[in-house]
Amino acid sequence: MNRIQKFFTQIKGLLVHRFFQVLLFIILGLFAYGLMFSNVKPERVQVELFKPAEQTIRSTKTVEDTYKTEQEKEEISKQVADVYSLKKEYAKNKVDLISSIFDSAIEVNKETDPDEDHKEDEDKKETVKTDAQKVSILKEKLTDEVNKNIEESVFLALVQADEDELKIAKDSTITAVNNVMSSRIAASDVENAKKKVVEELGYMSISGDMKKASTSLARTAIIQNVFFDKDKTEEQRRKAVESVEPIRILQGQIIVEENQLVDRDVYRQLELAGFLSTESTIYPYIGLLLFIFLTFAAFYYYFYYSVSKKDNKYNQLLIFSLVFILSMATMKTVSILADLKNSNLEYIFPGAMAAMLIKILLNDRLAVAMIIMLGSYGTIIFNGDTPGNLDFSMGLYIIFGGLTAIIILSRPNFKSKVLVAGLLLSLINMAFVFSLIFIMDSHYTKMEYLYYASAAIGSGVGAAVLTMGLLPFFEAGFGILSSIKLIELANPNHPLLRKILIEAPGTYHHSVMVANLAESACEAIGSNGLLARVGSYYHDIGKTKRPHFFIENQMSEENPHDRLQPETSRDIIIAHAVDGGEMLRSHKFPKEIVDIAEQHHGTTLLKFFYHKAKKQDESTLEAAYRYPGPRAIMKEVAVIGIADSVEAAVRSMKHPTPEKIEELVSFIIQDRISDGQFDECDITMRELSIVKHSLCESLNGIFHSRIEYPEPDKLGQKVKE
Repeated sequence: MNRIQKFFTQIKGLLVHRFFQVLLFIILGLFAYGLMFSNVKPERVQVELFKPAEQTIRSTKTVEDTYKTEQEKEEISKQVADVYSLKKEYAKNKVDLISSIFDSAIEVNKETDPDEDHKEDEDKKETVKTDAQKVSILKEKLTDEVNKNIEESVFLALVQADEDELKIAKDSTITAVNNVMSSRIAASDVENAKKKVVEELGYMSISGDMKKASTSLARTAIIQNVFFDKDKTEEQRRKAVESVEPIRILQGQIIVEENQLVDRDVYRQLELAGFLSTESTIYPYIGLLLFIFLTFAAFYYYFYYSVSKKDNKYNQLLIFSLVFILSMATMKTVSILADLKNSNLEYIFPGAMAAMLIKILLNDRLAVAMIIMLGSYGTIIFNGDTPGNLDFSMGLYIIFGGLTAIIILSRPNFKSKVLVAGLLLSLINMAFVFSLIFIMDSHYTKMEYLYYASAAIGSGVGAAVLTMGLLPFFEAGFGILSSIKLIELANPNHPLLRKILIEAPGTYHHSVMVANLAESACEAIGSNGLLARVGSYYHDIGKTKRPHFFIENQMSEENPHDRLQPETSRDIIIAHAVDGGEMLRSHKFPKEIVDIAEQHHGTTLLKFFYHKAKKQDESTLEAAYRYPGPRAIMKEVAVIGIADSVEAAVRSMKHPTPEKIEELVSFIIQDRISDGQFDECDITMRELSIVKHSLCESLNGIFHSRIEYPEPDKLGQKVKE
């Protein structure tokens, strides 16, 4: 382990230079690129026209099938019927024409009829001549085209009829023509329409010649009034064509199944989907490179600008790199095995391992960022059976599992129960996998459901087991004091704690009291309360060398310091901090715990023995009676030092009250401030005020006032009375 720690220390020395920081990110990026390179490589398939396909081929992208789209448009266009428009003006024109013919006949009869006085002298021959003249006059009133379409007998009947008969015929003919021409009459329906108008005129109550004339005129007026409308027909077809949705080959759609004949249509679809292209494309590789660059650029920005303490920054950077490499290698291995076995083995990938390690070793923020990064890379690495280059369901599975692990480990006491957290994560993973299956409406057998459930459970348990197995290596290699390590050290059965309990029980009780006070105060200011508690347990371990020289272990025995010179007492008291550091180092304790043992007194003055020596020798130097230090560097050490002094002082008070306790705590804190004991620590005045409030609350709870019971003799006397 020492060699490993030395190796990482050397690497951290290199990372001081920005060049090596950038180089590390480049190496990580190239590593990720190498693992994902094959996953974005465009797929090429071996197929031949009119031969069975060797494998089932799904489209990796959505493309429009322009050929089928055009076929569909042509088919829809053919289905649109020709549009025929009704010429309503034709009916009005024919009605006006019939009306004009009858009106002209009435006018002719009025103009050519002889006066009443000469009628009796006219002979039959003269009358016939007059009818011919009337016909001639009537024709002159009409156009040649109209005259050509009307039979001679019609003209003769018109000029021979009287005015009343013409008016009746006119009204009947106009009505019949208007009725028939108002309906749609195609070219093929003209004869039927003419028959219909004849039927309507058959009920006229006029002479036979006039009826025939009216019928002939009506038949002549009936014509086609519905004609093909080219513009409207084209417009309807255009609308129909525009309504056709483009026919697409969807991503994931099966183009050809295994052993299916590759006909021309299938071959064309394969070509459209890009499976038959012989041209190589670099776009997927450029896209992958850009994606990796963006993710690592974000992490570089975080490490360079967000992490202030240099040593902590380099530790975080190395741990992040190692966890990333380990997770990506595991992911790729699981992906290859899943492809070889042609199964959904990827769900067993313990993605939450990375989140757990980063959460325990570093912080929540980096853990969340790490799992999002792994989830996004997982969409690429686990794309084996997925059309396209991204499997979003697997990415969601990794991210959800990792975030769940972070939340579980954030609960109290769960940091020491990683395996329990893994079991709980397994159940949540299983529920999430089933939710994905149900959302995608996939249908599986009972055995397949059992397989998915087993994979999800294996993922959760595997993440917990790997986390527990790897933590000691990270802790040893980087000198990290994790929560799990602290909880192990807090075990009452630890040999050194047992040593304190047996050899210095008073010190043990004092240490437990200080631990309670320091933990609450540290948590109040946002520091590591667990570190404060465990450090408090061991802060006076040096007293076990000479336990009876410390007042809490004397148990009403004679105080040996009463017989010793101040210099000797000073050396014994000061030695407990130095001895404690040496004992903890010899037992391979973390540096933070060793620092607490050595620094909890800082360079404070042993006032009692100093003043005692001062009385004996006025030349006694104050510096000779100060602890060697160093002074507190961490906030936890500063708080433990205050809690240590406060607990001892309050315990020595005869009748502690809240007011006395607050006054004492304020005095001790102010004394340490004025003595410069916090000059090397970044604790603020506001935090010291919070520490004071927390200590007072805890001490008031411990030393609360109790009912004063009578002494046994007085109590017995009162009972007798």
